[in-house]
Amino acid sequence: MFSDVKTADKVVFITIDDGAEKDPKFVEMLTDLKVPISMFLTKDIVKNDYGYFKPLQALGNHIQNHTVTHPVMSKLPADKQKSEICEDQAALTQQYGTAPLLFRPPFGDGANTPTLNTSVQQCGPRAIVLWRESMQIHDMQYQAGDKKLKSGDIILAHFRGPKELKGATMTQMFADLLARIQEQGFSVARLEDYIQAPAS
Repeated sequence: MFSDVKTADKVVFITIDDGAEKDPKFVEMLTDLKVPISMFLTKDIVKNDYGYFKPLQALGNHIQNHTVTHPVMSKLPADKQKSEICEDQAALTQQYGTAPLLFRPPFGDGANTPTLNTSVQQCGPRAIVLWRESMQIHDMQYQAGDKKLKSGDIILAHFRGPKELKGATMTQMFADLLARIQEQGFSVARLEDYIQAPAS
């Protein structure tokens, strides 16, 4: 389990969760900017339009596991935790042709429990990924008190639209996120390029 990656490079990583907002302008934006992201998708949120994420995947962005229904994992018995992860793993593998290597528990909940760790191992992902900062509408929320990015930090954002972003669009939120990162002198790297997958 990790929320940052040890690196001397002046880079941070953007992860985007759930998949509720499917704004075509965001696909255009990423196609133009070529900023890498990792997508943690929830089956019940994306199943009405799996196709939206395929052009993002075609840009080299990886699709990762974020459960079927986005529950609070620690409130579920072991068999339900396992089905949440395994069913999402199967659906995403079938739709996108590649098995997710990473898993993020909704709300970061239950990440340190033996039950969740066992379920993740049984279903296929190699690691549990949390985050150091989360992008709100126009600014970042920091877990550390100094309110500064550090090399290797993982940033959490969500596929959200004007309803959840108080009128802002997904592209506006993402532009603000990139501005906050650049202001601090960082660039964005692809998380999966920095992770050593354990030998199977």
